[in-house]
Amino acid sequence: MRRLAIGLLAAFRRASGLIRRIRGTTLDDVADQRVTSGQSWNEFCDSLKAAGAALSFPGAPQDPFSQAEGYRYLSRLARAGLNAFVEHADPKAPVLHRVVDETTKIGADNPDNHYLTAALDGNYEYRITGRRNTIAYLSFGTQSGNYGQGGGLPPTGYIESDEIDMDADGRFELVLSSTAQEGNWLPMTPETGTLVVRQTYGDRSSETPAELTIERINCAEDERQPSHLTARALDEGLGKAGALVMGAPLLFAKWARDFSKHSNELPMFDPDVSLAAGGDPNITYYHSHWALEPDEALVIEVTPPDCEHWNFQLNNYWMESLDYRHYTVHTNMALAESEADGSIRLIVAHDDPGRPNWLSTAGHSFGTMCFRWVRAAEHPQPSCRVVTLASLRP
Repeated sequence: MRRLAIGLLAAFRRASGLIRRIRGTTLDDVADQRVTSGQSWNEFCDSLKAAGAALSFPGAPQDPFSQAEGYRYLSRLARAGLNAFVEHADPKAPVLHRVVDETTKIGADNPDNHYLTAALDGNYEYRITGRRNTIAYLSFGTQSGNYGQGGGLPPTGYIESDEIDMDADGRFELVLSSTAQEGNWLPMTPETGTLVVRQTYGDRSSETPAELTIERINCAEDERQPSHLTARALDEGLGKAGALVMGAPLLFAKWARDFSKHSNELPMFDPDVSLAAGGDPNITYYHSHWALEPDEALVIEVTPPDCEHWNFQLNNYWMESLDYRHYTVHTNMALAESEADGSIRLIVAHDDPGRPNWLSTAGHSFGTMCFRWVRAAEHPQPSCRVVTLASLRP
């Protein structure tokens, strides 16, 4: 049904374009009229209203606390969409910026990650100039399209820091283009529209993220200047922002509903689904749902394989990471205490049981959760069991 709807919409747009050409009107003419009449803004506001349907998706919690978090989530997505598609949407002069951060969250955002993104055009060429610094993990990916267009975010190129030649101080240059380049090269295709930079902390208190800038290259100097705002750019930006606010919550509400079928377990997530949604190709994900009574705890045990990084996090139902600024709601290979045999035991509970690796539920009685292996030699299955909190106390 979704593919049929997308196909019909594409056919409608092609037919509409043909009609406009026959009538002698252009997309710019249409956008001028839409903006001056207020239609662009009205439709954006309508999309915000329509986005509320995600909070009534089958299986979504209807209690006041969850609904309040849900509406806050929609407001955060609106902020993110406007930032990405109106403020920083020009691929002629891209800006590395944070869409997902400590208060703007989407799709089980990783508390260990410092996300950066920028608008790209696969027909242009770019250069990232940077210094590695001490962040534990650094990767660059190009993706087709963006969240505001729908249809997923299939990857078009990928490179990690250990594949990049750097000088003794960790400085480097990385070229982004649709044609192969000598040296450090991040592939694009003509369909590329987004750059995603993932920087992963081992320990935030002792690591410094990379310093990065991006610029367009192999073009005249005046072509590097930012585009002047046009009615068409605003019209398209508001449309994409509205699509993000409507589309992302529905996608992740469906995921959360499906995760509830295996609550308090951690099965491996389908890697094809993860890639299509913009997931890192080197990460194996275990997504699920959790729910605990006040006197219960979820115990998660596994022996980590040889890997570059691993972590576990708690999210609310809407797949926003819980407030990691003020609560211990996640852990990783640099922070967790291991058992004598090298295994780890994580404890999810409302109150501190007095054991290592306790993760607070931060006032939630249920939500979603995610375990990740990054570039792991193997992918062991974490075991999960619900016990009484009293049984864990020393």
